[in-house]
Amino acid sequence: MTISRVTRPYAITMWEFSWIERRWPGAGYEDWDQALDELAERGYDAVRIDAFPHLIAADPHKTWTIHSDGQDGDWGAPGEVDISKVGEALVEFISKCKARGIVVGLSTWYKRDNEDARMLIKTAEDQARVWLATLDLIAAAGLIDAILYVDLCNEFPNVKWAPYLYPPGQTAPDLLTAPRVIGWMRDSIALLRQRYPELDYTFSQSDQFELWEQQDVSMLDFLEPHIWITNPAMSSFYADIGYSFKQREFQTLIRKAKPHYLADKQRFDTTLTEWIGKAADWSRRSKLPLVTTEAWASVMYRDWPMADWDWMMDVCADGVEQAAATGRWTAICTSNFCGPQYRGMWRDIAWHRRLTDIIKSSPLAAEFRK
Repeated sequence: MTISRVTRPYAITMWEFSWIERRWPGAGYEDWDQALDELAERGYDAVRIDAFPHLIAADPHKTWTIHSDGQDGDWGAPGEVDISKVGEALVEFISKCKARGIVVGLSTWYKRDNEDARMLIKTAEDQARVWLATLDLIAAAGLIDAILYVDLCNEFPNVKWAPYLYPPGQTAPDLLTAPRVIGWMRDSIALLRQRYPELDYTFSQSDQFELWEQQDVSMLDFLEPHIWITNPAMSSFYADIGYSFKQREFQTLIRKAKPHYLADKQRFDTTLTEWIGKAADWSRRSKLPLVTTEAWASVMYRDWPMADWDWMMDVCADGVEQAAATGRWTAICTSNFCGPQYRGMWRDIAWHRRLTDIIKSSPLAAEFRK
């Protein structure tokens, strides 16, 4: 199975590490059967998850303590959480997806654990090694045909998600045009292709968009940009309202995001159109399809007192419609909040169905059609 050549675009969602971290009562994923049935009910046929390849390579059977990322969102657990037998859990979850006709995109955020196993990755060969251990496990279970693609590292080469790339204390990522970064991507993917040539590979991105035209993406099978109107790479939205990822003033975001958007709606809508167009142009120049699993409105949000989902869902719907119309996307998300823990969005089944129908019936460039 591939994402680079499809019969029609997939409606995809991102369940990242929540699928295994958020399993306490009421957290949304304590019953995988129910969560996946609800996903299918909303029209989604693909899901992107964290496979924890570095933990599987180190010991797929032990119990690992995963640390919270302290995000202003409800991805994963809000505090430390133990996950056990991650290899068995991954196989079980993928098998449940396959039974429902839902294909799985594998990714990883290389979250910090009690032993910091991610820092055992020293080379591109190490990165390939941990993924090979994971794919071998899936293949042994007869589930490799349920895998849609492999994203070797979320939002590469972000220091938070790829700390193994950098010396202690480095806070700014290397450029995506740097020979070391390009070589790392090329070499790790080449090793994976030797054993699993039938799969598609990428490194997703959420920054350095100004370098799109200069990037060497020849080693990738598809592009995965994460596009939000609030992304600091795209606008000063957060700075304008006094919100920052560093300070996490979430009440500020809830109070000010909607009125700020509505006060300058045309400008933000134009920004979204501009960046969807740029991504489509990147696809045309590189001749690679696009997949987007995180996108459209705010990077951060959650169910919260006075939180209004209407404006968020309106922006996301606009983004879906525009991306779908380009014919360059082979998988499109409705937002990065499409999971049962985000009840304000999850409860509106009709909204999801309308957008997933648009995604799955949208035109597709001839070069991406099977």
